[in-house]
Amino acid sequence: MTEKNNIIAIASGKGGVGKTWLAVTLAHLFARSGRSVLLFDGDIGLANVDVQLGLTPQRDLSSMLSGRHTLKEAITNYAEGGFDIIAGRSGSASLAALPLEKLERIADDLKDLQKNYDFVVLDLGAGIEQHVQYLASLAGRCIVVVTDEPTSLTDAYAFIKIANTSKTPPDMCVVVNQASTQREGENTYAALNKACVNFLNISPPLLGIVRRDNKVKDAIRNQKSLLIRAPHSTAATDTAVLSIKLMQK
Repeated sequence: MTEKNNIIAIASGKGGVGKTWLAVTLAHLFARSGRSVLLFDGDIGLANVDVQLGLTPQRDLSSMLSGRHTLKEAITNYAEGGFDIIAGRSGSASLAALPLEKLERIADDLKDLQKNYDFVVLDLGAGIEQHVQYLASLAGRCIVVVTDEPTSLTDAYAFIKIANTSKTPPDMCVVVNQASTQREGENTYAALNKACVNFLNISPPLLGIVRRDNKVKDAIRNQKSLLIRAPHSTAATDTAVLSIKLMQK
């Protein structure tokens, strides 16, 4: 793959829409398909990739930023899922407080690491802050996760609007999460797409819809990947469809 094309950013304007869960599940699905995968938790202040997976990494992104380790040394292998992660550290200083030179250092190190993987999945922090947009610009593809909540729709639109003004905007697509039905998911996407077409003159394609599934909460509560806890659940099946589309692209 060419530079950037194997980096997929998972973004959302608003927190609580299932962004981290989707990043974890996609990484696991890629790995199950025989791909080498690195999952990068880019939300250092509210990091929870390691929490969702029940991991306690000895090294993480904050230890790299403090100069104690390199980014490569901060990699933890998630043996059950067959992929690597770089954890953030919940409760530590936010990436928003980092000077640009440290963000650039993360970017340079990630570009070196990406050569060792088929896919690098970036779990971005929620919101439209500059550091989130900076990390999104490193990706060849950016998945914007949205639910039917009005605040999720407006914040997703704001993210797309700002990301689209980047010098090198990623290819953006939309995943509707926690949809009651396929039709409801299509309606949610239609509302977001209408705003993008009318005001931005762009139409980010719909990658897919993940239906609401209580097995997701159960997996998170038990600190397990959904593919381990409930591999044949509705949400796992829906997400598998997304992963196949991404691998084909």
